[in-house]
Amino acid sequence: MAVRNQKGAHLGERMHGAMACALRHYHAVILIGTDCPSLRAEHVRRAARWLMGGYDAVLAPAEDGGYGLIGLRRVSPALFRGVEWGAADVYARTAAKLRAGGFRWRALPTIWDVDRPEDLERLRSLRFSSARPRPARR
Repeated sequence: MAVRNQKGAHLGERMHGAMACALRHYHAVILIGTDCPSLRAEHVRRAARWLMGGYDAVLAPAEDGGYGLIGLRRVSPALFRGVEWGAADVYARTAAKLRAGGFRWRALPTIWDVDRPEDLERLRSLRFSSARPRPARR
């Protein structure tokens, strides 16, 4: 696997660049957020099945209005332009852009991500060893 530096002034440009690069070599690409502990392997498998089955795009909406997964068979810079990343309407704007661009797409179940300090307690409840407070050293 090759490692490449991300390029772009904002998240949308970096996402577009990564996906466009991957689509030069692969039939489809799935990009996931690393802050989405509720995203499961079954979600990624379902997204891959839908993409291989002919859908152009797959999104996993997040509770906060964004999304934690985007899968594409074709990419357009317009999908990532004019989006205020981190805003509560990122998923809705992206869905509207997919419809306007003639993409055939599906949505996965809604997931949640870790963005704020209050999300840490929810993360701890999942019992990830790295999220649990560690006992004090003696």
